[in-house]
Amino acid sequence: MAIARAIREALGSSSMIRKMFEEGNQLKKQFGADKVFDFSIGNPDLDPPPAFHRVFLRLAEEDAKGSHGYMPNAGFPGVREALAKKASREQGVQLDASHIIMAAGAAGGLNVVLKSILNPGDELIVPQPYFMEYRAYAANHGGRLIGVDTLPDFNLDIAAMGAALSERTAAVLINSPHNPTGRVYPAGAITALADLLRDHGKKTGRFPCLVADEPYREIVYAGAAVPPILSAYEESITVTSYSKSLSLPGERIGYIAVNPAIRDRDEVLSALIYATRVLGYVNAPALMQRIVAELTEERVDVATYARRRDAFKEILDKAGIPYADPEGAFYLFCQVPGDDRAFVEHLKQYRILGVPGSSFGKAGWVRFAYCVDEGVIRNSGDAFKKAMETWKDGSTAPQVSGAGYGFVP
Repeated sequence: MAIARAIREALGSSSMIRKMFEEGNQLKKQFGADKVFDFSIGNPDLDPPPAFHRVFLRLAEEDAKGSHGYMPNAGFPGVREALAKKASREQGVQLDASHIIMAAGAAGGLNVVLKSILNPGDELIVPQPYFMEYRAYAANHGGRLIGVDTLPDFNLDIAAMGAALSERTAAVLINSPHNPTGRVYPAGAITALADLLRDHGKKTGRFPCLVADEPYREIVYAGAAVPPILSAYEESITVTSYSKSLSLPGERIGYIAVNPAIRDRDEVLSALIYATRVLGYVNAPALMQRIVAELTEERVDVATYARRRDAFKEILDKAGIPYADPEGAFYLFCQVPGDDRAFVEHLKQYRILGVPGSSFGKAGWVRFAYCVDEGVIRNSGDAFKKAMETWKDGSTAPQVSGAGYGFVP
């Protein structure tokens, strides 16, 4: 049977993260899990907070009539009200249940948003590097992703984003804390971006939507704060999930929060609810909705990720691999001595798995995920040193400077 041309083309460049993850599984079968250093996928290994298990068991045992049936496509009203209070605190605006749409994870939420706002040929501007699936999400709904380079410190390049705006720009999608760099965009950058989008809207009559993908909002270090989006710009929507903050990636639960000041708000909300239904999600998982509504103050132990980050930085320092110092999330984005794809293949000889930066739209870098056991990180030291000692293209490494924010040469 012939498959769709678009899918055939996509399969040729399908997710490098998943490819490396599958290769890691094969290496573990061959050599043993303790002899493979798999930093390929952002699959958190921390258990959910203890409160999750208590609430899960209680609600499962209650099994109230209708608790596993259909509810409004936007989600249970009481759940949406509880999450509206949480989002109001984070975003600095007053939200109620009507502004919250429950989603099947952040990926599901982003697809719902893009289906609701993109027309064929519309453009989605994304700072690069960026999470590789964004391009597919835009294409799913007839849009085209436009990657815009960031500054050397991975902060937003407002001038470059302004140059990329056009009458076809439907939205700007940002992700902070950022995958793959760990960057937290500062409040000044968010304010400047909001001003840019307002000015563009006044000139063209089309105000782009600012969409914030925020699954890592609660995983930040050293007092870093993630600035609110909804209070910064009227035409804004945030999408989040509990995959990272509660270590529930397999449960596919998250939500969309819509700015109450957005133009045509009621129509936007209706579109999001409709898209939730016709994309086949129908509604977010019922049991998970009820659970997360009771866990609005819970999160995983971020201090564990901080220790792993520091241990990994020590390994990279000894191996002579420069990196961007992450303020949040659980990735180290490292500058590569030579071609990033060739370097990733070279690392596999030492059973080290990472993802080439070119997969994120940033050649010359590689991403390592440190949401793994600290022992895996510490035991990888010799492998990293040997890999660097035997890397043939090391002499071609570009000269790097530590002048940029958070850059560690």
